[in-house]
Amino acid sequence: MSAAVLDRIDLQLLALLQREGRHTNAELAEKVHLSASACLRRVQRLEREGVIVGYRAEVDPERLGLGLQAFVRVQLKSHDAARVEAFARQVNRWPEVVACHALTGDMDYLLHVVVSGLEHFSHFLLDHLLAQGDVGDVNSSFVLRTVKQARALGLPSA
Repeated sequence: MSAAVLDRIDLQLLALLQREGRHTNAELAEKVHLSASACLRRVQRLEREGVIVGYRAEVDPERLGLGLQAFVRVQLKSHDAARVEAFARQVNRWPEVVACHALTGDMDYLLHVVVSGLEHFSHFLLDHLLAQGDVGDVNSSFVLRTVKQARALGLPSA
């Protein structure tokens, strides 16, 4: 998929929406110096073209009792298509996994896991992840503190 062609105003709209997705169309239009109808058409085009893929609330995991985060590197025993697909399906069923990335290198996947504490993590690891017959090796690192967590992408210059 090729990158969308974006002009200066598109990039301004994206920057504003990434910082605060609850701006009204009228507020966005004023900030980028467009009429409300022209601004709405641009935002709808960005949504239609898949540049804007959704809107969501940011939730503080600790306020929900999910105070422990871990990055878990996973190596599968086998890489045939059926087993890889089965692993991907299983990962998508686990609410503890908030992100999963296929990797190059010695490990196959990197899981970002958010849990309530060590007991919850142990349950997830032993009863879910390691219970998968296709998991060969697991290496976990716990987050001590988050130094940077970008909520917005760095946008190219127009």
